[in-house]
Amino acid sequence: MLESTKAQAHLFDALKAKGVKPLCKATAANELPTESEEEEEGEIEKTKDVGFKWSDVVWYNVLVLLSWHVGALYALLFVLPRCSLKELLVLWLVLWLVSGLGITAGAHRLWSHRSFKAKRPLRVFLMLSNSMAFQGSIFEWARDHRVHHKGSDSTADPHDSQRGLFFSHMGWIMLRKHEDVRAAGKTLDFTDLLADPVVTFQTRHYGKLAFLMCYFVPTAMGSCLFSSASSGFWVGGIFRHVWVLHMTWMVNSVAHFFGYKPYDLKIRAVENLFVALGALGEGYHNYHHKYPSDYATSEWGILSGQYNPTKAFIDFCALIGQAYDLKRSRTAAKTRDVVAKQVNEELMKSGTSQTISWWDSQISQLCFGKSETQIF
Repeated sequence: MLESTKAQAHLFDALKAKGVKPLCKATAANELPTESEEEEEGEIEKTKDVGFKWSDVVWYNVLVLLSWHVGALYALLFVLPRCSLKELLVLWLVLWLVSGLGITAGAHRLWSHRSFKAKRPLRVFLMLSNSMAFQGSIFEWARDHRVHHKGSDSTADPHDSQRGLFFSHMGWIMLRKHEDVRAAGKTLDFTDLLADPVVTFQTRHYGKLAFLMCYFVPTAMGSCLFSSASSGFWVGGIFRHVWVLHMTWMVNSVAHFFGYKPYDLKIRAVENLFVALGALGEGYHNYHHKYPSDYATSEWGILSGQYNPTKAFIDFCALIGQAYDLKRSRTAAKTRDVVAKQVNEELMKSGTSQTISWWDSQISQLCFGKSETQIF
């Protein structure tokens, strides 16, 4: 995530010149794989003991992460208490939403999974929003995420949850990638990213774009809107940046440890409402790992009572003609019913009371008696 811009450019050019092995039939920048082409994750394999070596520590990353967190702590203790409610609303919450969408709708749902297509204005907006999030270029983010799905919760997973909560949250950024991660990456297809002019532009200018969007723009907003460049930098820049980092990282960590599994009992990914709140709807992780190419990453959405602002944003973009070919699973409800039956049978055998809530079983009927899939 913290590689230099020059190193990113060299890596990008080398991959483009070398070519890659296809993962699926889709090769165009926005072409989507069909649901039948998705590879479902199987039984969890126990991660072999990889141990810890000081030689694996990337000290540059450690120092950068430490400096960001020291800055965020300073902002939390000494700057936020002096800010007005309007300043917090704009510099923290609004920029949290904008930069968060650059990850959830952009790097994740559009570029990693190709779960919908987007016209150029939306792609540029998501690229700039992604730069504001400062979590690595779109190419890096999508590359690592595709590897994550390829080897989820194994040594081939960049943030393997079986190596612990801290490792899967942020420790993985501080260590060199496991050899299995690098090997898995060589089997995947990145030609769509290499052929995307918006992605290539960001990759070549990532350092400048990240500092411009992540720090300069919030500072300028603070100065112009509230006559306080300091608030803009510390709250809209430093604190908001670290906040969004942790909201994103919780998907890799918390959503692989704490929650329930209504769609696939065999995998570690779980549903976690707290993560969904922080990561703009990305907390329905059991669903996402079962149906990775579904643009919603959840069975329902806000209109059906399920908090998923990223889906709402993509739906709005579709209404105004900026997003199209939204990919959706049509088998989720049947899968959920099968899993619920399995859970109920096990509960009856053990004499345990029912733990699946009425809300979970009825949520699809909350939108005026219709499933949201009938609307979008």
